[in-house]
Amino acid sequence: MTKYLEIGQIVNTFGIKGMVKVNPFTDNIKRFDKLETIYIENKEGKKEYQIEEVKYQKNMVLLKFNGIDTIEQAEELRQSYILIDRDKEEPLKEGTYYIVDLIGLEVYTDEGKLLGIVDDIFNTGSNDVYVVKDELGKQILLPGIPEVLKEISLEEKRITVHLIPGLV
Repeated sequence: MTKYLEIGQIVNTFGIKGMVKVNPFTDNIKRFDKLETIYIENKEGKKEYQIEEVKYQKNMVLLKFNGIDTIEQAEELRQSYILIDRDKEEPLKEGTYYIVDLIGLEVYTDEGKLLGIVDDIFNTGSNDVYVVKDELGKQILLPGIPEVLKEISLEEKRITVHLIPGLV
């Protein structure tokens, strides 16, 4: 498992006093209210920042960091990723997982046939969709619903699914 969790990407600046606009990668964007420090990762590496202020605008998060006081300083953070230390996170509810932990898991049918590995997961609004790639690179899209996802085992690095008619 990874030491850090990616929770957003800085996509733009906001205003002239060093605030940045963040596209959140989380179901609960209000979690930013509880954060005191984060890490920003870009091509130069990873650096820790103290959060000074958090605001929300539509489905975006606006952050102000200590020491970032001008639009020029904020511009340098554009396209960087925001990370948090996984150890400081509250435990997830049973049956919920971080996407980063599911990427790369092998996906088998409930009959034991290997379909491929989880390549990506995205949300459609009503449910998540698991993108499974086979050894030839062919993609299978599986809805993340209880009728399809039967078992997820992080220990065994395996997901068992039931293919309902019309999926494949």
